[in-house]
Amino acid sequence: MAEPPAPHGLDALGCIAREGSLARVPDAFRPVVASARDRLLDAFGARLHSAYLYGSVPRGTARVGRSDLDLLVALTATPGEADHETARVLGEAVDKEFDQIDGVGTLLYGRDRLLSDPERYDLGWFVACLCTPLLGDDLAEYLPRYRPDSLLARETNGDLAVLLPRWRERIGAAADTEEARRPLVRFMSRHLVRTGFTLVMPRWRGWTSDLREMAEVFAAYHPERAGEMRTAAEHGLEPVGDPRVLRAYTEDLGPWLADEYARVHGVKAPRPD
Repeated sequence: MAEPPAPHGLDALGCIAREGSLARVPDAFRPVVASARDRLLDAFGARLHSAYLYGSVPRGTARVGRSDLDLLVALTATPGEADHETARVLGEAVDKEFDQIDGVGTLLYGRDRLLSDPERYDLGWFVACLCTPLLGDDLAEYLPRYRPDSLLARETNGDLAVLLPRWRERIGAAADTEEARRPLVRFMSRHLVRTGFTLVMPRWRGWTSDLREMAEVFAAYHPERAGEMRTAAEHGLEPVGDPRVLRAYTEDLGPWLADEYARVHGVKAPRPD
């Protein structure tokens, strides 16, 4: 077995260190972040509990004209359809205003959902470890510290078997064009690489959000699938519109990974949605 990269991403106590900060936002993206912050305040007002950045922008690895802006918004109450529409319109406006970004993705939840027991090792971990505070009261103060263990692996990515039928439906409903398939390849590639990484994360005993590094960590423990995972990491960064890629994900790599995940970590506890 090839040696994986040296584990890292933890603090002195062996817990996952929070990645990203406003200080790491590249200069080119600072006007984008400022506009999104102001628009969130205007759009949600007193109903806004807190807002966060996540992804490549707060990690300092965003690429001008290629990266999207990822936001998580916590409202004081459970969001309704009008709130989701507001977030969608806001994202479109920011995307249209700035050429630096290629789209805006906004996750919208109520505060209580993010702090609930069922989400403690899923959305709660996501906020505490992968999100950078932008506005409001930081929910990480109400959440525990997290270790890269099997419980975290199960509750973050132990639902691939449930997702695969939905992926097949999305593929079937998409237009038969390369342009329509590229976003699906990007999304599914990233999800599979992250799932592959968390499958072996407890053995590696570290954390990373770098897709290529995730693939290399996985490859050290599963050399028989190393090539597929490395290719998926590249497609997550530079997606293609080849239908054969999607078919391989849903009929080969995905089912194998779902079965292996259930065998090693078990199945993620059901969620309402």
